[in-house]
Amino acid sequence: MRGAPITAATPPAHPGPPPARADVVVIGGGIIGIMSAYFLAMRGLRTVVVEKGRVGAEQSSRNWGWVRAQGRDPAELPLMVEAHRLWDRLEAETGRATGLVRAGVLYLATDAARLARYEGWLGTARAHGLDTRLLTGAEVAAMLPGAARAFAGGLLTPSDGRAEPERAMPALAGLAAARGVVVVEGCAARLIDRAAGRVCGVVTEAGRIDCDAVVLAGGAWSGLFLRRHGISLPQLTVRATVAATAPLPALTEAAVSDRSLAFRRRADGGYILAPSDFHEVLVGPDSFRYLRAYAGQVRAELASSRFLPWAPAGYPDGWLTPRRWAADRPTPFERMRVLDPCPHRPTLDRLAAGFAALFPALGPVPLAAAWGGMIDTLPDVVPAIDHVAALPGLVVATGMSGHGFGIGPAVGRVVADLVAGEAPGHDLARFRMARFADGSRLVPGPTI
Repeated sequence: MRGAPITAATPPAHPGPPPARADVVVIGGGIIGIMSAYFLAMRGLRTVVVEKGRVGAEQSSRNWGWVRAQGRDPAELPLMVEAHRLWDRLEAETGRATGLVRAGVLYLATDAARLARYEGWLGTARAHGLDTRLLTGAEVAAMLPGAARAFAGGLLTPSDGRAEPERAMPALAGLAAARGVVVVEGCAARLIDRAAGRVCGVVTEAGRIDCDAVVLAGGAWSGLFLRRHGISLPQLTVRATVAATAPLPALTEAAVSDRSLAFRRRADGGYILAPSDFHEVLVGPDSFRYLRAYAGQVRAELASSRFLPWAPAGYPDGWLTPRRWAADRPTPFERMRVLDPCPHRPTLDRLAAGFAALFPALGPVPLAAAWGGMIDTLPDVVPAIDHVAALPGLVVATGMSGHGFGIGPAVGRVVADLVAGEAPGHDLARFRMARFADGSRLVPGPTI
């Protein structure tokens, strides 16, 4: 259905083949990879994107579609401010194909304690020039006509908004291709080639590509790929559940979240529904390997997590997923073209019931589609965006921790500058790779 994510069954728009030579090879065709390639091409660099499955088929088309600054880690906010400007530009360049709508993001407060937490974030918002403000209970009621519950207030950033991920990703990939990027779907990167201790090429299932630089934007697969090259990244994935309703009467144009339910209107008149308080952890070998790094996050989110003791074979941290492979043999990336996990059925029932209870005039809420997605996360819930010191010529941009869609255009611009050896224009110290090995305390950002 319209509004559902891209899947492995989606016909490829960019079948290739890849060229034998490029300046830069980008591994991963999600929003980070596509945007990095777009800005590399704008710099005049010959750029190839290799994607094992379909452009945007994993988290880049399975996310909520929020384009938000509200609630982000302070280190991400300068990037997000830039991303807002870039989204406007990209919407124009794609002929309004991304579905961008600026109708605000609203966090609801059920009590005074929650409202006080929101108020505490206002200083961060003001320091970055955001238009964020606190709302009274009456102002929230005016934004949510027909809501059956009263709220103590809310936090609103009117300049935030939403886009349609399943429409935006093909449009952005098409835009990158129009700028000269060669995008190749169904083409897994197997290994990075080295010469004299630095990047000299990428071996793909369709052959070798000579290059001077590589960008790894592999989302949930990045840690597995790096580990094969002797580079450690404490990355895990969690499964999230999302539903889409059939078209419904207009309730609000803002994207809204309270303690248990998040929702936003879609372009077709339906709503995206998702739990704001629940995810599933698929336990695998890396869950134990990196347990110490994640201990604080596990304690903080224990009540909202469901732990499954067996990560499926083929998943990035699956118990039976190979950790080593040869360049001339199929790899885990070819065996699992697209991570397409089943949604959690009880959560779907809860979403439909919760939305109907909040807006009783709707009656029973029909769900037209539902899907799962694997969110790649790092221990401090902020990305890794950095050169890899152990392998000159490699830049990593991964671990977006569930909020990479909105910030993606700015991350892509920064990555292009890193590859070109230019100053990125933002302080990236919080996102450095070395923080996982130099004894730094890994402190998660604000959870408001």
